[in-house]
Amino acid sequence: MVKYLFSGLVLLFLLACGEAPQRNCTDFKTGRFIFTATINGEEKMTTFHRTLDIEVDEFEGKKDSSSIRWINDCEYVLKNLNPKNKAEEKSIHIKILSTTESSYTFEYGVVGDTKKFKGTAHKIQ
Repeated sequence: MVKYLFSGLVLLFLLACGEAPQRNCTDFKTGRFIFTATINGEEKMTTFHRTLDIEVDEFEGKKDSSSIRWINDCEYVLKNLNPKNKAEEKSIHIKILSTTESSYTFEYGVVGDTKKFKGTAHKIQ
């Protein structure tokens, strides 16, 4: 009886865990993307184009370029090429958490800072 109970609990545990999130990060290393964030209660949209070593962002009609240093297929660091103040000099660490066919969910924050944010970027064809 105990043997069946233990087997049942193991099976239940395995089913409850489910599948690990999909992470096809290489599909999102380059391309055009759109990202929407809430800033001060307003939805703001950023579009960006990424190659393997440069990312160009467009936000509210202004373009900005950053260099990219890939840590692995799912993590990279952005460094602003033309910072206008001390805050823009700080590098941003980005980690892709999961992917779908046309989007990825990521976590980002200033390098060395424990505060992290999450977002989802959608690939534009």
